[in-house]
Amino acid sequence: RRIPGTICQHTAHSLTRRSIHMKTRRRKTAKEKSSTVPSRPVTSTPPAMVEKRPSTLKVWILASRPHTLTASIAPVLVGQSLIRYGYFGDTDVDTINKLSYITFLWGAFACLIQLGTNLHNDYADFVKGADTEKRVGQARATQKGWLTPFQTAAGSTVCLFFAAVIGSVLTKICSGGGSIDPYMTFITISSIFNAVCYTGGPYPLGYIGLGNLSIGYSGLGDLFVFLYFGIVATVTVPYIHMASSMTLNTSASGIEKVLEIFLSEKFRLSWLVSLPIGFLGTAIIAVNNLRDRETDVTVGKNTLAVRFGERFTRVEYMNLVKGSYIFLIFLARSVGDGVKNERFWLYLPLLSYPLARKELNALMTKDGASLNPHVGGTARVQLVYCILLMYGLRMA
Repeated sequence: RRIPGTICQHTAHSLTRRSIHMKTRRRKTAKEKSSTVPSRPVTSTPPAMVEKRPSTLKVWILASRPHTLTASIAPVLVGQSLIRYGYFGDTDVDTINKLSYITFLWGAFACLIQLGTNLHNDYADFVKGADTEKRVGQARATQKGWLTPFQTAAGSTVCLFFAAVIGSVLTKICSGGGSIDPYMTFITISSIFNAVCYTGGPYPLGYIGLGNLSIGYSGLGDLFVFLYFGIVATVTVPYIHMASSMTLNTSASGIEKVLEIFLSEKFRLSWLVSLPIGFLGTAIIAVNNLRDRETDVTVGKNTLAVRFGERFTRVEYMNLVKGSYIFLIFLARSVGDGVKNERFWLYLPLLSYPLARKELNALMTKDGASLNPHVGGTARVQLVYCILLMYGLRMA
């Protein structure tokens, strides 16, 4: 005979064993079903939105921003055309050979300065918080994680080192083996300094207590581009040509020689030609600043677009582009010894105005990421303008 408590215990154990058995069967059935249904990959980001890293070569090309590199090449070509086509006196074979050598060196220097500036900007904008996932401009290698901040900063340093080497060679050419040429020395040192000071950041200026110093963040980027990628880039080939020739013909040296060249009648045309080229170079940075103003303001990057607003920047761009074409009137009056037919050729850059008109229309209506093609588009306008100006100088 069993007592009631024992019967209850026996029943409870039977129920527990039965429930465990049923759970085990359910699990087996679920596993069998799952093995017949293909599993879906679980991802937090849809496959279409995962950005594949380009090849290392392509990453470095993108970081160099090739669509704007013409801004450093076109002014150099115009400057050398003034000598090649006889505006600084007759040219013989030796002069042409020497001119080609000077043009190559100065063109390489200008390109390296722009490359160094671009790479340092890629690095510094990232570490200062200006380039984030909210960026609307073209891809930046450091912000995308394709290159580390160390790599882009190192790339900038390499470019600027070779620029310094070329600058020292050009300084020697200008001095003719005599005293150091003050103009070329100043341009070499200031160009390298401005390349890292354009965006600033902890490297390398932070090591000398100037990490907060920035041309671009203080709203002086437009002036920097106008002076160095407009005037300086254009007039330096004529300057080197005259400075290296003067060492054989005059006892003037140092500041006296620089002033003598800059104030000469021959050099006046170089100044005039450099102005419209500078206008178009500055227009490139104006597009860039208009596009990025919304993200720039959040990190204290006080470009002219941030300081004075969208409308001001659009008007600035319009005046810079149209001003480069209006200035041809003053340029034509300075060339051709008063002969109308010769002056006519100086209006040849007007043929590039349809391209400029397209960019003007876009800048008046577009905003944000839709302005990306028009940074390179404005650079193309400057390149075509300069090529036509070179041909016009030749014919005039």
